[in-house]
Amino acid sequence: MRYAKCFSDKHYEIGKIDNKLYSSFTEHLGRSIYSGIYEPGHPTADEKGYRMDVAELVKELGVPVIRYPGGNFVSCYDWHDGIGPKEQRPRRMDYAWATIETNEFGIDEFCQWAEKVGIEPMIAVNLGTGSIKDAGDLVEYCNHPGGTYWSDLRAQNGHPEPYNIKYWCLGNEMEGSWQAGHLSAEDYTKKALEAAKIMRWVDPSIKLVACGSSYEMLPTYLEWDRVMLTELYEQVDYISTHNYTMNAGQGTTNFLAAYKQLDTHIKASAKAVEFVKAKNHFDKDIKICLDEWNVWNFQDIKLDSLDDLAGLTTFEMTSAEKWEVAPSILQEKYSLLDALVVGGLGITLLNNVDTVEIACLAQLINVIAPITTIRNGGIFKQTIYHPFHMLSKYGHGVTMKAVVDAETYNCEFGDLPIVEPAVVYNEETDEVRVFVLNCSQDEDTEFEMELQGYGDKKVKKHLVLNGDDLEARNTFEDPDRVVMKELEVPADSTKVVLPKMSWNIVIYG
Repeated sequence: MRYAKCFSDKHYEIGKIDNKLYSSFTEHLGRSIYSGIYEPGHPTADEKGYRMDVAELVKELGVPVIRYPGGNFVSCYDWHDGIGPKEQRPRRMDYAWATIETNEFGIDEFCQWAEKVGIEPMIAVNLGTGSIKDAGDLVEYCNHPGGTYWSDLRAQNGHPEPYNIKYWCLGNEMEGSWQAGHLSAEDYTKKALEAAKIMRWVDPSIKLVACGSSYEMLPTYLEWDRVMLTELYEQVDYISTHNYTMNAGQGTTNFLAAYKQLDTHIKASAKAVEFVKAKNHFDKDIKICLDEWNVWNFQDIKLDSLDDLAGLTTFEMTSAEKWEVAPSILQEKYSLLDALVVGGLGITLLNNVDTVEIACLAQLINVIAPITTIRNGGIFKQTIYHPFHMLSKYGHGVTMKAVVDAETYNCEFGDLPIVEPAVVYNEETDEVRVFVLNCSQDEDTEFEMELQGYGDKKVKKHLVLNGDDLEARNTFEDPDRVVMKELEVPADSTKVVLPKMSWNIVIYG
């Protein structure tokens, strides 16, 4: 048995948790939309073709915001193709993923689906091949009450009331060579600045997300942020960054410790923001929008590591030919180990709520996703569904500072404690909720919380994600092979036993 102790004092906060920390992302990619969200003729489909079995799981997951329509897809997307009578909508080549886009599903379908499931849209505009006027027209179509060409056309297309979309992304990964219309930092800044002006002329209330540095291996990493923010700082509300964790032969220990890599990545983006703010004497704060994050093992894409993104201009798939309609691509089959890592990444998000306000699990359905559907069939929860669901269910309140006294283990990120916690205080329930990853691979760990200033708190619930087979996966035939379990808790105690290689929620009340 190993031992670990965590200290938390009610006087020391990291920050209030915004519900948007548990957001997600869906793109016109693979089966994310077609036979994911939308499948006319499916046994559960409503009159508009929305799969209601998917809608119910999305509601259960508790996702507050969903980013749409991309992703790489958006940089070649003309939103005009996806409005109006469906029989008149054009079929287009999608260059990003070498597929055919039928345009049966567009901005109206997405926004109306969002209304049905109770989520808030976050819309990305095309700043690759699109124009700044297109961006302004889209805001007008979505948000203007009426009496203009685009707002009246929205009414004609079946939605008289404006969608009132608040969050808008100024492009996607525009520093990446794989992006259609890829721009230098200077050229992106000029285009984004002009788009932001027009979009805010249409609706001054909107919140804008600027493209920040996406990936650390790119030569422009962080320098992009400095150049872009120097001109855009006063015009935007968030800076985006992306982070995917890949198990590419580095071993279980390093993969499990990916929470530390994400922590370093977030702090680097925050430091870039702080540098520009200080150097230019800006007053307001800009928050981070981590609008793509997940474990992505590239089971269906020819990449050996994320380093291969440098200089890449196209993605090659292994499971589909070019120019198919909604092919079954990027459908990761997640293991228990992947789920533990996702849980660890969630702990990092909680511990960085002072700088991260929005985070979008990428993606939501079928494509590197917690939910998998069968075409014209059923649905099941991937292993990663469960830690994300528990985060969105219990991770509300204020993240508190935590100090750990524990044995350490060595990994490529240095010597780290065998447990990684995030301590959340929920004032409404007067509970302390501790999310904790046990990285010990050979022994269970006795874990004790020392809580100061919270009153007399004892363990009241212990939920755990673990198992003997780290490669265990959920399938349609065996959907509950990997699930969260509730353990018995010791009476009147501040201690629990964390199983080896486990992700836990320990609730004190």
